[in-house]
Amino acid sequence: MASNQQSSIPSVDRGPADETTPETALETARRQLGRAASHIEIDAAALERLKHPAKVHEVTVPLEREDGSVEVFTGYRAQHDSVRGPYKGGLRYHPEVTRDECVGLSMWMTWKCAVMDLPFGGAKGGIIVDPKSLTDDEKERLTRRFTHEIRDVIGPTKDIPAPDMGTDPATMAWLMDAYSMQEGETIPGVVTGKPPVVGGSYGREEAPGRSVAIVTRETCEYYDYPLEETTVAVQGFGSVGASAARLLEEWGATVVAVSDVNGAVYDPAGIDVAAIPSHDEEPEAVTSYAAATDVTRLSNAELLELDVDVLVPAAIGNVITADNAEAVAADIVVEGANGPTTFAADTILDERGVHVVPDILANAGGVTVSYFEWLQDINRRQWTLERVHEELEAEMIDAWSHLREEVERRGVSWRDAAYIVALSRVGEAHEVRGLWP
Repeated sequence: MASNQQSSIPSVDRGPADETTPETALETARRQLGRAASHIEIDAAALERLKHPAKVHEVTVPLEREDGSVEVFTGYRAQHDSVRGPYKGGLRYHPEVTRDECVGLSMWMTWKCAVMDLPFGGAKGGIIVDPKSLTDDEKERLTRRFTHEIRDVIGPTKDIPAPDMGTDPATMAWLMDAYSMQEGETIPGVVTGKPPVVGGSYGREEAPGRSVAIVTRETCEYYDYPLEETTVAVQGFGSVGASAARLLEEWGATVVAVSDVNGAVYDPAGIDVAAIPSHDEEPEAVTSYAAATDVTRLSNAELLELDVDVLVPAAIGNVITADNAEAVAADIVVEGANGPTTFAADTILDERGVHVVPDILANAGGVTVSYFEWLQDINRRQWTLERVHEELEAEMIDAWSHLREEVERRGVSWRDAAYIVALSRVGEAHEVRGLWP
């Protein structure tokens, strides 16, 4: 991209991280920003700006519990960058939500939207709460009050939340309703991931898993791994992992291992993934499947080290670290979860020649179909599931092709290619718009 000033690298340590404590999302995001900046020319002022969020909103959310007591929770909404369009990103309910986590994840959302060339910037939010400790009524009241507290900073042209850990389509429906009640009119475009009956898009829930499967298929074809001869292990059988595994099996791959929080099942002849409900459909269904069939039981850690062609970590972050990266035996890793590979582990895998397709491309089906939902809400015209699938297929292949071109042209990893594409687009937008005042 054109630039009047050579970038300076952000002042972050680019060496291996000390993994005695897990690397935070913010630390990883800043390391990756610095690494991408070393490959391209970008205005130093824009780069400095991108190291920080535009805004972080912190609110207190009082909730009357079923027993009549009142408990106060803390909520955040981090808004990283809006140079390419409204902020966009998930809303999670989890006891380990922190300000820095929201900031780091909002940076990832900026890059994810840019990789997919969507007209959004990055945001992320959350409430520090264990959603399992809430009744349905309490969760609804908490959502409605949180919506009231952040009402001035969200909206269909400002910031558009979506489901994440601990939230779901029902949560988004409550948020939309609370916002609409305050505005005096129905505004479905304020959130995505809603039930289709109130403006949600068909295919939204399974979209991240579908995009993982599409990217896996394209990458296997590129490296001459025919799906019919390819073995796959999937860590995590939630909506992402289950959708990806089912599609890959349907397209001819042999899924030899899947897991839930209690552990993994392994059969070198192949697992009948269609017979296992996802975690959302039936919690711990993988464990039940293991008890009813003659398969080998493994730990989640052992699944990561299986000798397979493709590994899909689709559970939680920081599962591939400097401690186990040397033992990963897969030739291709496709990241279904957000941040499953630490910075240090990524360096090790790259040096070993393992091809890692990053999360900001692989699971971007979620934000892409959220974009489709936003368009449907604006136009008040719902798409068919067939159209959603066709549009998602086209968008994913186009984005994957842009990364492949960078991989071939620069001789970099897939992750570096993704950040180069994203940072080039965001940096160019900043350069064109300028710094005001």
